[in-house]
Amino acid sequence: MGLFKKKEKVLKQDLSQRELTPGTPFIIHLLMEEKCEAPEKETVQAILEKHIGEVERFTNEDGISGFSAKKYVVHYEKDNKDVPAMLMISDCFEIEKPIMDDISITQTWDCPDAGQILEACKYQVIGNDMMAAGLPAKQRAELLVGFIEALMEIFPGCKAVIMESSKKMLTRDAIVNCDMADGAKFIYYAVNVRFFNIQGSGDMMVDTVGMSTLFLPDLQYHFHGMDPNHVVNHAYNFLSYIFDNDNPMKPGDGIDGIKDGQMSMEIQWKTQYEQALIQPVREVLDVNMGEYAAGNR
Repeated sequence: MGLFKKKEKVLKQDLSQRELTPGTPFIIHLLMEEKCEAPEKETVQAILEKHIGEVERFTNEDGISGFSAKKYVVHYEKDNKDVPAMLMISDCFEIEKPIMDDISITQTWDCPDAGQILEACKYQVIGNDMMAAGLPAKQRAELLVGFIEALMEIFPGCKAVIMESSKKMLTRDAIVNCDMADGAKFIYYAVNVRFFNIQGSGDMMVDTVGMSTLFLPDLQYHFHGMDPNHVVNHAYNFLSYIFDNDNPMKPGDGIDGIKDGQMSMEIQWKTQYEQALIQPVREVLDVNMGEYAAGNR
């Protein structure tokens, strides 16, 4: 992938307490250089329906427009009610505090011009879902992919987006020009695959943030002696397997490892669930890379 052609960031392990709660509303920051006006509500509704099916507008107060997505319904046993997922879109407003924290700003591999964009963009629109956590993983992923792509059409002046849960940052052009299948799109849009050098050692870390949106596990690799690009590729393949198969992994299960830069059945790596070594606080599926593994296990 050529992910690490630029100078790698060197960080200490950070155990600060930014916690990622599974299934919380998915928040999207749309970054703007200038304050913009949203299109007419009928236009917004038409664009949403093109991407996610029939919607019903239910509010337009306090700078928020709300739409219920008729196709994406959650059944609540306690009340015996079916409730459609909701999508909220804010008006454009000034960014008052940084969206990215110190660690996240070092992990914008998919947006090489992140620094310049963050400096230039003084305004934002926020989109988020509500009442969607109860959807099956693939349905919520489909809804969010459609919502993200609709927002790119609704706000053509958007320069880039940041997904709050993972701090994944992508340019609008990267989303508009993405031709992946929907499942792969969710991982590309919403899941951040991060890389760290662990200060004071030769150890490295690749981990992921963002799968908990779907109540699926993130991954963690603590290792030395292997090209991190190979580990990043392994992480994307493993995430796709977890997504496609609704996470079949049980504690102690094995996964194909890496041989000559490629996944190989000849190498088996054990996995276990544990707390992440680097923030945000969350449970991850740790991959023990055998002879390349680092840390105490």
